[in-house]
Order: sequence, then C-alpha cells, then structure tokens
Amino acid sequence: MSPWWLILLPLGAGVLAALLPTRARNQESLLAGAVMLAVAIGLGLEYPRIAAGEVLRSELAWLPSLGVNLLLRVDGFAWMFGMLVSVIGALVVLYARYYLSAEDPAARFYSLLLGFMGAMLGVVLSGNLVQLVVFWELTSLFSFLLIGYWHDRKDARRGARIAFTVTATGGLALLAGVLLLGHVAGSYELDVVLAAGGKVRHDPLYLTVLVLVLLGAFTKSAQFPFHFWLPHAMAAPTPVSAYLHSATMVKMGVFLLARLWPVLAGTDPWFYLVGGAGLVTLVLGAYLAMFHNDLKGVLAYSTISHLGLITLLLALDSPLAAVAAVFHIMNHATFKASLFMAVGVVDHETGTRDMRRLHGLFAAMPRTGTLAIIACAAMGGVPLLNGFLSKEMFFAETVLVQFTPAVEFGLPFAATLASVFAVVYSLRIGHHVFFGEPTRATPRAPHEPVAWMRLPIALLVLACLVVGIVPELSIGGILEVAARPVTGGTLPEYSLSVWHGFNAPFVMSLVALAGGAGLYLLLARQRRLGGLQSAPLIGRLNGKRAFESLLVLALDTARRVLRRTSSRHLQQQVLCMLVVAGATALVSALVVPLEWGSRPRVPATLDFALLWLVGGAAAIGAAQQAKVQRLFALMLLAVVGIVVCVTFAWFSAPDLALTQIAVEAVTMVFFLLGLRWLPKPARDDEPRGAARARWRRRRDLVLAGATGAGLAAVSYALLTRTGAQSISPFYLEKALPEGGGTNVVNVMLVDFRAFDTLGEITVLAAVGLTVFALLRRFRPPRETTVPPPQQRLTPPGVGIDLARLQDTGAQGDPATGYLLVPAVLVRLMLPISLVVAFHLFLRGHNLPGGGFVAGLTVAIALVAQYVVGGTQWVEDRVNLHLPLLAGLGLLGALATGLGSLGLGYPLLTTHTAHFTLPVIGEVHVPSAAFFDLGVFLVVLGSSLLLLTALAHQTLRARRRSPGTAA
Repeated sequence: MSPWWLILLPLGAGVLAALLPTRARNQESLLAGAVMLAVAIGLGLEYPRIAAGEVLRSELAWLPSLGVNLLLRVDGFAWMFGMLVSVIGALVVLYARYYLSAEDPAARFYSLLLGFMGAMLGVVLSGNLVQLVVFWELTSLFSFLLIGYWHDRKDARRGARIAFTVTATGGLALLAGVLLLGHVAGSYELDVVLAAGGKVRHDPLYLTVLVLVLLGAFTKSAQFPFHFWLPHAMAAPTPVSAYLHSATMVKMGVFLLARLWPVLAGTDPWFYLVGGAGLVTLVLGAYLAMFHNDLKGVLAYSTISHLGLITLLLALDSPLAAVAAVFHIMNHATFKASLFMAVGVVDHETGTRDMRRLHGLFAAMPRTGTLAIIACAAMGGVPLLNGFLSKEMFFAETVLVQFTPAVEFGLPFAATLASVFAVVYSLRIGHHVFFGEPTRATPRAPHEPVAWMRLPIALLVLACLVVGIVPELSIGGILEVAARPVTGGTLPEYSLSVWHGFNAPFVMSLVALAGGAGLYLLLARQRRLGGLQSAPLIGRLNGKRAFESLLVLALDTARRVLRRTSSRHLQQQVLCMLVVAGATALVSALVVPLEWGSRPRVPATLDFALLWLVGGAAAIGAAQQAKVQRLFALMLLAVVGIVVCVTFAWFSAPDLALTQIAVEAVTMVFFLLGLRWLPKPARDDEPRGAARARWRRRRDLVLAGATGAGLAAVSYALLTRTGAQSISPFYLEKALPEGGGTNVVNVMLVDFRAFDTLGEITVLAAVGLTVFALLRRFRPPRETTVPPPQQRLTPPGVGIDLARLQDTGAQGDPATGYLLVPAVLVRLMLPISLVVAFHLFLRGHNLPGGGFVAGLTVAIALVAQYVVGGTQWVEDRVNLHLPLLAGLGLLGALATGLGSLGLGYPLLTTHTAHFTLPVIGEVHVPSAAFFDLGVFLVVLGSSLLLLTALAHQTLRARRRSPGTAA
C-alpha cells in the first residue's frame, strides 16, 4: 500500500473533525484516536520489511523538470519517528478527552492536532528536501494555533507568537540551506543527498549550507540562543505540551541533524557549531530548570537540556554517539510525555502548577504520584530505567572523545554537571511535589483523576521500566533498525546491557546521583529560608525580553525608514514605484541596448489610428477631470477600457477582449461605490497651492509620458524581433492533442499553466475575504456620511448616489437628473445572463469563454440586481454564502489537481472522458472543466464579496446620517 495514506488520513480527518459539532468531545476523540491508531498499526505492519533493510518509496511527479517531485521515503529512522508520532499521539488523544473541559471547543482542538500530526509525518517521511521544508513550515503554523488554543489568554497569544516567529524564521533559513544543498549535491532527493556526503563537505558552499541548515534545526529544537521560546509555549493545554514537546515538534531539529548526519557531520565547523550549541543548551537548560517554580516550566527547561544532550551527541564524530542520540530520542519521548501528562493531572485536579503551593500530594494522589516519581527517576538517570541507559552511553562518548585537551577534560565535566542538575530538577518534581506535609493552599482539593486519564501515563511509565530492565529484548531490534540509516548503513558495536562494570561512565552516574541529591537538599534549605528567589548569576537574563526588545527595535527602525521614504498618499506611492521601475529599465537598456527587429510590420490603418486617438483623448480627459469631477473622469476611463477591449479583438484576441469587457463592467461599479468614501478634492484657491498643483500636474504628465513611451518602445522591440524562439508554436501544437481543446488560451490556463492559475485564484479569494473582513467592521468617517433625503442632492463629481438609488428602486429622480434603468428589465436579464454564462463556460475549452469570464458574467448580472434592488433584496432572494462559494471553488480546483496525482500523473494533468448520451450523442468531459468550475466559483464569490462589503458600507453610512430613517 502507498505510504501517502499515512499523511492524507490525518490531514483529511482534521478537516472532518473541524466539521463536527464543536462540543462533541466523544466523537472528536474517537475520530482522532482511531486515525492515530490506524497510522500506528499501518506502520507496525511494515516493520518486517523495514527491519530487513528495505526502504519504502512512493513518488508522484510534481516539477520533474526542476527535480522536485512529491516523494515519500520510509526507512528505519523515519519509521521510528512515525511510530513515536502516532503512538504517543493516540495516548495524548485519550488523555485530552478527560483533560479538556466541556466549554473548550473540542472540534478546533482535535482538528488542529490531527493537522499537526499530518504535517509532522510529512516531515519525517519526506524523501525530497523541498517537500520536507514545506511540511516543516506547516508544523510551525499548526503549533502556533495549538499553543494559542486558549486565545483569550494573553500568555497563550504571546507564547504562540514568539514560537511562530522564531521557528518560522528558522524555516526560511532552512529553505535557503536546502536549496543550496540540493544545488551542491545535484538533486533534492534525499537518497542522492545522503550519498553525496563527501562532495558536499568539500564544496566551497559547505559552510554556508551548514549554517543555514543549523539555523533551521536550532530554532526548532530550542537550542541556545533560540531556547527562550519553548518555556513560553507552556501556555498551551497540557496535551499539546505533552505531544509537541516530547515526541514531535521540538524533536524536528534533532531529527534533521540526525537525518543529515551522514552528509554534514565529520568536520571541524560541524563539531564546534553543533557541539557548542548543544553543550551550552545542555547545561543552561538544566541549570534554569532547578529554579523555576512552574511545573510545566521545569519540564520545559529540562526538555531544552535533553535536546542539548542529543545535539551534543550528534556533534561528536562517532557512529556510536549517533546511536546514543537515536536511543535518547526514544527514551526522552516516553518519560517526558508521561511527566507532562502527570503534571497536567496535578494542575487539573488541584487548580495550580505553582510549586510553592504544591507539596504532600502523595497522600491524596498515590497512583499518580507513583507514576510521576518513576518518570522523574527515568529523567534523572536512575538505574533500571530507560533514561539511565542512554545517559550511560552519553557519558561513555564524552570520555572517549579525542580532541584538544580542553575538550577531552571539559566535556565529561560538563556532562556530569548537567546530570547533577538533572537529578535536582527531577527531585524537585518527584519529591517536593508529592512528599512532605499535605498542602492546603491549592484552589481545589487534590484527588485522583479518572482511571482513563491516568492510563496513558501508566503505559508510558511501563515502557520506561521495561526498556530499563530488559533493553536488549524490548528495544534492541528497533534501535538497530532506527540507527542504521543515521550512521550511513553500518552500525558500530555496542551493548544495551544494564551493567557494564565499574567504569568511568558508571562513576559519573554515581557522582551525578549523589551530587544531585546533596545539591537538592541544599537548595531546598535555601528556599525554606527565603534566600532563593531566582536563578543565581543569570536570573535577570530574560530571553523573551531580549527578543521582544529586538522586535520593538526592528519595528521602530522600519517605522522611521517608512516615514522618511514613503507616503500615505497613493499618488506618491505610485510615483515612487514608477520612478524606481523607470530607473531600473533605463539602466537595463544601457547594459543591453534596445534594438528594433527586422520582422515585417503590419501596415497601419486609419480606423485603428482613430480608435487610439479616441482612447488617448479619453485618457487625457480622465486625468484632467480627476480633480474636478470624479464621475466624469471615471466615465472617460471606461472609454479607455473599451478601446483596449476593441484593440484585443482587433488583434485576434477574443478571449482577452471578452474578459476585459466583463472586468470593466464589474470594476466600474466598484469604483462608483468607492467614490463616496474619497475626500473632497483639495482646493487650489491660494496662489501657492495653485502653483504647487500646476507643478505636480506637469511632473505627472512628464512621468506618464515617459512611462508610456518606454513601455511602447519595449513592446515594439519585442514584437519586431526575429532571433528569439517563440513559445507560441509549442502551445499551438500541443493544445488539442494533449490539452483536449482548440482554444489555446483556455487550455494554457487550465492545463499547461494551471498551477499559475491556481495561485492566482487563491490570491483573488484571499483579497475578497480580506476586503470583506476589513470593511465588515469599518465605519466611514463622519464627513463621508450621506445627508438626509430632504437635503441630499448629489453634487457633480461625487458619483452615483447608490443609497438614493436603493431608496427609489427603479424610479428616476428629477432632483438629481439621473436616468435609471427600470428594475423589471434588470431582473428579466438575470436568467438570460445565467444562460449566457453557462454557454460561455461550456464553450471555453474550444472557443472564447471559460470559467473566469463566466463568473464575471454572473457577477455582472447580480451586480445589476444590487443596483436596482439593494443588498437586502439580493440577500433575501439569492441567498448566496459567498465565503463558502469562494472556498468551495478553491477546494474544487485543488481536488482536480490532487486527482491526477492519485492516478500517478503530475499535479493538474488534464484527462478527458468520452460518453455517448441518448439524443445528445458523443460528449467529451475533460477534467479541466472541473478546474474551470473552481475558477468560476472563486471569481463569482470574490467579486460579490467585494461588492457586498462596499454596498453594505454605503447602507451603514446612510443609516447613521442625521434625519435618515432606519
């Protein structure tokens, strides 16, 4: 079976979960748990093939010419991570069912959790580096939404923003590094890159690639100096913390380091950069965890420390260290997930996570306390638990490292010191919280949770015990399968025995345990005496404050630069754009001279010259009237648009002409609705103001003339050249046999360049939704409100009074002098327009038409209904759900592309089915028609969203005016 279902199942289930009732906790948790168990079982069934050394691959063509295809690759390391993601995810889902309250929106929680799972699986199973980065950034987005799940809390919003800013910025650096790495290796496919280690390490770009990749990995795995975001992410619900910060998100950085270990490791820069960051993170995280008073904060800093340990192991030029890193990834996931859940139980049942108010809970919560103490012991490296084994391997590697004397001495010392700190913070949770005099300072009386909420913790703690007691039998085979791809296919000799004799690593473990116990007692005494309020030496250092200060500085600098180089006036902004573009074009023309070609010219005709004379006169008239009578300027601008339409038709471009005339009709109404919001034209009565206005008009005239002449010259040079190879023959030859249509323009839009079209309609839908969302809450300024009916006479140059028009329906208004189209004729045009649109849609693949112009045609018909009947009439009669319409269009267009992927063809490949129907005869239905239907829906929905937003503001302005009836 194709491994694609492992990713598509949770992503699809996430969409389904979002559609379920928001308070349906049972249905939501059952759906999420079933999906995660299905993924875990599916991966488990593939274990025999993975253990035999087989690499499962599934490739779908995407951009084969660029070497970027959708590729899934499942080896032992990816399999191990996939099992962690799915198994711990299933336990988190069960735990969350009892953790979340009835008021929490369960649909949003499980939908985001499933989406995050799909994105995480996309990262670990990707066989293409570019694809990996796409899923990498998706995890940043989903984690942002999960951390900010309780968005009514300020700390949740701030923690989500900090986490997203840091990790997404690192993702951009990773993208640059991946592009360079693929360039150096000659391919973006992971198999090729992993086999090109020697070539990459000896390339001049190696250091640049290394730094960029490490920025992505360090930001994601909270390595120093990017570690500050992770403690602030603890504002998330505890199930989110248990999932993201034990087995998934924060492990992505070390996953990437381990995945690229055969390619990038083994050099001095790798050792110093990765080892330095890992060592500082290991010690600093453990040190800060000893002094934090929030239970989840202690776990956050301990997670930072353990991630530093894994990073430091991967920095050592030793295959055995890489095996130890993989082993600790698995061990840390089990004991840290169980601890997060245990801490969540304490918080859930007592109402607080403040360690200063928590002590003596064992009497009220003996079962939870027992599980939490065992998990703390595993985290502290106590023998017969899984954390002890991987930490012993870590100690052994620090002792055996061969480098400079300072490193050979300092590394074991730092490892032991960090382990001492680890014992201290483990005792703080295991001993301080559960032993001593029972607390009475908690908001709720402590008690045990329901058994089902405790079950996931028990299963994870059982795994810690089993692995710690019988490691070779329980985890030996899985570790071998998972570590082999990391070490390049050859495993070093190692032993998972619990007892290796009385050696240096064992002595270091004893020192850590004894030293940690002593230091814990000393710090506990200091706390009782009130002399320990924060971490000594570095307690005042605050990574979040430094980060926010840097953001404030950056925003303030940007504001200063913007104030000096920009303007709020559109005219000034356009002026700057044209000047910069003109200067760039002039420099380019000096480098590559602009020359006329020798292609035969089409003879000029008097008809065409007169047509453009009319268009030019209308353009000059529009510029002249813009400051006097805006309505007349707009009418003259419409004349320019019609001239352009006729020009397209003149030069045998009927598709462009048809689209242009429809766009002109829609945008004209938008302009009319927007005119009433514009401020009154500035008066130039004063001599100084008049002189400045004359100078500005002359400047604009010169600039407009230069821009038009320059574009005309470039167009003329391109149209007359003969040496360049044209792309037209390719499309003309391929449109019918490969695209299934004779209308080359439409075939290009829905087949050859369909990916571009998909991007364009996505932008169009985003613009429509954004304008609608912004204007929905916008209120026009007081000076733009409509006067009462008895005072309202539209002055010249302001625009058509649509509010007045909606009051009178189809009746003319002699006071204003407007001649209005009778409403009955406009409404009779609606069914006719729909038939015309249907005709244009169906003929678009072979004759001028298509989904875009059909959508505009329907939009024009409904716009006319707005004009004569007002927004309320159309909403009552037509009742279109416009955001849903645009969304369905996007989903339909995307589904068309994914359908071709499912059949093994590149994205958005067109297929044609032929049917014979009674009476009608043979009918061919191309899949591009469904893509075009998506375009139709997006254009219609977005256009009407813009119109609805503008028209509603007109009504609101009228209704708020003094003396106007509601």
